[in-house]
Amino acid sequence: MNLKVTIYLDVISSWCFWAQPAWEELKKRYADRVDFDWKIALMDASGFPKSIEQAEWFYQRSGMMMRSPFMLKPGWFEPDLQECLAPNLVAEAARDFGVADDRVRMALANATERDGIRTGNWEVAAEIGAKAAGLDKTKLLERARSPEVEARARASTAEFHALQVSQRPTFVIDTEIGDRAIFSGFAKPEPIASTLDAMLDDLAAYESHRAHFGEPPPA
Repeated sequence: MNLKVTIYLDVISSWCFWAQPAWEELKKRYADRVDFDWKIALMDASGFPKSIEQAEWFYQRSGMMMRSPFMLKPGWFEPDLQECLAPNLVAEAARDFGVADDRVRMALANATERDGIRTGNWEVAAEIGAKAAGLDKTKLLERARSPEVEARARASTAEFHALQVSQRPTFVIDTEIGDRAIFSGFAKPEPIASTLDAMLDDLAAYESHRAHFGEPPPA
């Protein structure tokens, strides 16, 4: 039976950056039992700091909460930022070249959050993404700026809003028996792992019952 975890994120979200170790730990721990995927959930103006001082304050708080030995850099900050398409769409476009893992989006996240690079610039984002995945920069940039890729990111963002949550990252866990769990704003693996264990146990019980009694009788 299938169990899937989807993480909704914005590539330059600092909290999504901090959640990456949890994501990697979960993928490692449940690699042979759970499917994992990420989807873009574009931040709007409400998700961005309003000043570089505010960005630094948020970084100090989240860095302390995650016991980080380094502080994030707000050099990417731009006033009145409404959304940051370039890094998100470059990461999304890489899927069309067979790169659906975390390489591109994390290269962009590290460049933004740890190095303070303005990855909102299309050329800069494409160069970072292409280098991370060994892709042609021109082709990656062209695909990232295509209407099809933007439409996919807008659609997954709409999916995120339909969950009626506001925090990124949001982890959504679905099973084929119809169970669903949502963790919004979490950046540590323990509560998610506990839920995965419980849901996997339920799936095993369904499998056992099916083995003994077969499919349900027709209505």
